[in-house]
Amino acid sequence: MSDQKPKRAFITGITGQDGSYLAELLISKGYEVHGLIRRASTFNTSRIDHLFTDPHSTDAKLTLHYGDLTDGSRLVTLLSTIQPDEVYNLAAQSHVRVSFDEPEFTGDTTGLGSVRLLEAVRLAEIDVRYYQASSSEMFGATPPPQNEDTPFYPRSPYGAAKVYSYWITRNYREAFDMFAVNGILFNHESPRRGETFVTRKITRAAARIAAGVQSELYMGNLDAIRDWGYAPEYVEAMWRMLQHDEPQDYVVATNTAYTVRDFLDFSFQRVGLDWQKYVKFDERYLRPTEVDALIGDASRAYDLLGWTPRVKTPELAQIMVDNDVKALEFGGTTWVDEVAWTA
Repeated sequence: MSDQKPKRAFITGITGQDGSYLAELLISKGYEVHGLIRRASTFNTSRIDHLFTDPHSTDAKLTLHYGDLTDGSRLVTLLSTIQPDEVYNLAAQSHVRVSFDEPEFTGDTTGLGSVRLLEAVRLAEIDVRYYQASSSEMFGATPPPQNEDTPFYPRSPYGAAKVYSYWITRNYREAFDMFAVNGILFNHESPRRGETFVTRKITRAAARIAAGVQSELYMGNLDAIRDWGYAPEYVEAMWRMLQHDEPQDYVVATNTAYTVRDFLDFSFQRVGLDWQKYVKFDERYLRPTEVDALIGDASRAYDLLGWTPRVKTPELAQIMVDNDVKALEFGGTTWVDEVAWTA
């Protein structure tokens, strides 16, 4: 029996889509996982509840800590105590449309939150590998395909905040010789995606309309082109970035292009419906500045990390619709998706 100490990871944003899949992946690989959650008056851990064991058990793999990216001193204390081997910063105000309504809050959490965490790593004087969740929204109006050398042209407060996080991560890597990487992830979805995001909004509506519990769906821009991938595969790319010998920044994408209209078609076809009979336009869902096309070139991730996406947009829509159909059988209040990780 090996006496080797298991690796320890610290994840911000652990209650979100990516955080929950990443926690599952790391636990399957034998990690001890610590997550940062904000104190709330209601439970907000539904995506990770199935990972809990008795925290006092010697077999406990997941421990949660209260804190926030707006509280730098708390981050220093936590990192000094936990002593992680890897830090994954996934926390953010992550809804692009909402960032126009709350630009200051978005800048404080999505942007300045990153430098608080990086500075906490430095002040805690711990030797860690650090992952920053960057975004394809940083490219904004720059024509596709977009790779690691493509100039940034953000078109939202969210995109601008992510550009700051990207550059401050590179600055700490170069100034303090920190193993810090940016994962520039293009759109990635799953049954755990929040219901206000366009893909989940579509698949949930398709399931509900087919079941007769919803009659119509209001949408904004249907011509936006996106490169949609499968979230469980994308968190594996995150992990691989921190296992590489040298810290580098990577685009993670499928290098395929589909419109929102295409996603509607794939989703409603899955339940045997014509989406055009149910979808109505609502200008409230338009952004003040639109991003027309995001299509990633992930050649570096393919070549250096050996990472290859398997699920493309048509299959992704089917996975999400099938899950939303099943969820209705449970009252529509749970995720029933399962991912078989290989340790």
